[in-house]
Amino acid sequence: MFAVTLSGGGARAAAFGYGVLQELRATPCCWNDKGGNMLDAVDVVSGVSGGSIIAAYYAAFGSEGLDNFETEYLRQNFQGSLLNQLLRPANLVDLTSPWFGRSQLLARRLDNLYRGMTFGDIERRPRHPQLLVTATDMSLGTGFEFTPEQFELICSDLSSVPLSFAVSASSAVPLLLSPLTLKNYSDDCRARGIVPRFLAPQRGGDYRARMLRSQEGSYLDARTRPFIHLVDGGLSDNLGVRRLLDRALASGSLRSSFSEVGIPAGSVRHLVLITVNSERDPSTRIDASDKVPGIAEVVDALLFGAGARATTETQEFLADLARQWQAELRLRSADGNDVFAAGATIHVIQVNLRDAQGDQRRSLLQVPTAFSIGNAEVSGLIEAGRGVLRASPEFQQLLRTMGVPAPAP
Repeated sequence: MFAVTLSGGGARAAAFGYGVLQELRATPCCWNDKGGNMLDAVDVVSGVSGGSIIAAYYAAFGSEGLDNFETEYLRQNFQGSLLNQLLRPANLVDLTSPWFGRSQLLARRLDNLYRGMTFGDIERRPRHPQLLVTATDMSLGTGFEFTPEQFELICSDLSSVPLSFAVSASSAVPLLLSPLTLKNYSDDCRARGIVPRFLAPQRGGDYRARMLRSQEGSYLDARTRPFIHLVDGGLSDNLGVRRLLDRALASGSLRSSFSEVGIPAGSVRHLVLITVNSERDPSTRIDASDKVPGIAEVVDALLFGAGARATTETQEFLADLARQWQAELRLRSADGNDVFAAGATIHVIQVNLRDAQGDQRRSLLQVPTAFSIGNAEVSGLIEAGRGVLRASPEFQQLLRTMGVPAPAP
């Protein structure tokens, strides 16, 4: 099982994540009977905000179409075209409606990038990775995942949802863009006696398990919550892994979480999780001055500073869990129905923009969070994504485990 998560950060995150995916494609691989390179072996690709733009593109068009992302998005003035759309008379009229906001314009623009594809279209692609896009539930302040399990809770059909809607919701930065809204039909399912198949265990677990149960329960009451309003996923989990980790903890163990979703015994030979973090440095160092911080500095600190702290916490949480999983792996299941094959391995690889090397490192960490960045910045971030993954000790350990020659530095 191979998962890649791509963090938020606008076009900076999209370019850095694109570089990581390019390096995976350049790395030979031969497991799970999938392709001849490591990118084709990816089972799950997850994205938040800017990372969801590239995640959805890869899920939609595969490794064979990946190169087009650079010309169709990264090298385009996407932000300028979005502003031009905003100023068109027809769109200005639409924006006067209380049911239409700026994020709908973003969705229209992204729909061109994704050729109008839906989640159902991805499911019909042969050898496709599962796509997981994370937004933030505006009322709960927690992650909302565009997954079949999440949509079962609101008695809705993910397959009909356009990729552009999910990515726009995940990228809807408050104040700059408007929330996007889903209708909650859970009462319809209840009336027909339909119960969601995937719910957190009703007993046991720590506070995260209790919170997960409470959050899931809120979606089952459409009378109280007939509509779900979504904003930028980075506000709840900029790495896009927190809900996955919470669900594993709610299940009691990694083995249990795999068993609950129907993974057969002995089928997991390698578990690989690559988290890509494109976090930037703060625009200014407010602690270096005795002046009262201005509005822009306050917004920057609240939106990005708080997110950076939450990201650091999640990374440390993931590192602790990785050690716990390694210990769990050494204990074979007593009933003989272990989802892990004999000799299975676990590899958790964290790829951080802050680990970039060379003269460009400082400038790359100052690239703003926007839908468009300069061509030189795009090139530098792509190369940084490839280089940081290539130099990762955990990635090199994975290559040794797979018997793959280490790439040239």
